[in-house]
Amino acid sequence: MTETTLPPQHQNRQPGIESEMYPLPESLGGNYHSCRKLEDKVAIITGGDSGIGRAVAFCYALEGADVVIAYLDETEDAVATKKMVNHIGKECVCLAGDVGDIHFCQRIIDETMSHFGRLDILVNNAGEQHVQSDFENITVEQLERTFRTNIFAYFYLAKLALPHMKPGSSIINTSSVTAYVGNPRLIDYSSTKGAIISFTRSLARHLAQRGIRVNAVAPGPIWTPLIPSTFPAEDVQTFGGDVPLQRPGQPREVAPCYVYLASDDASYITGQVLHPNGGTIING
Repeated sequence: MTETTLPPQHQNRQPGIESEMYPLPESLGGNYHSCRKLEDKVAIITGGDSGIGRAVAFCYALEGADVVIAYLDETEDAVATKKMVNHIGKECVCLAGDVGDIHFCQRIIDETMSHFGRLDILVNNAGEQHVQSDFENITVEQLERTFRTNIFAYFYLAKLALPHMKPGSSIINTSSVTAYVGNPRLIDYSSTKGAIISFTRSLARHLAQRGIRVNAVAPGPIWTPLIPSTFPAEDVQTFGGDVPLQRPGQPREVAPCYVYLASDDASYITGQVLHPNGGTIING
């Protein structure tokens, strides 16, 4: 049964702006206890300005890592994330640009190495989605744009990052529950998320002998700016009500998955997917 979970709202631009959401997503976990699992490591997080990416940046900083966050043009959100990280005493470099452009991806890597001199963790997280009720209305432009942001960028950044990564480094890709259950109005988006799963498994096998682990996280309905910027207000109102826990998840409830996969706690985990999705059974 779908229940009302959120106030109806819609944003007329993508990516969405976190500061305009009501209620605000929860990036800070009051019960989160740092164990310094990522001490002195450096992480790149795409889409790190808001939503899941912001929560991951915050948790990584709590665990002792410096971060580089890449975002499209949501400068206000990025500055807020930077302040959160700096408040903990860690560095945060903010880079604006389109991850679907390989030249921007090269800039992310170059500036990370110039600033920190090392790269330990790559979190491919940026994504976009566009609702189309009729499959035949998905244009070539939309298809190419969605694939360029959601999967091409993952290839680009992994390829460019690898020369700087050492044994013990980690790549974590953000997929989605839609990779497993599909979504009739997000067919191109769901397709990219399925591609991310295959990319993760294949790259994990390819890099195993180099000691670099590759895993993925496949969130369910999480309250991020992507939701009000994608769906009409009436859909936002019931968002997340159809999962067993009958509510949307918060970014802070997803971020610990990324901490685990990046840390030595997951030293024997590669090619796998974690599923913070509110109880949806997908058997994958």
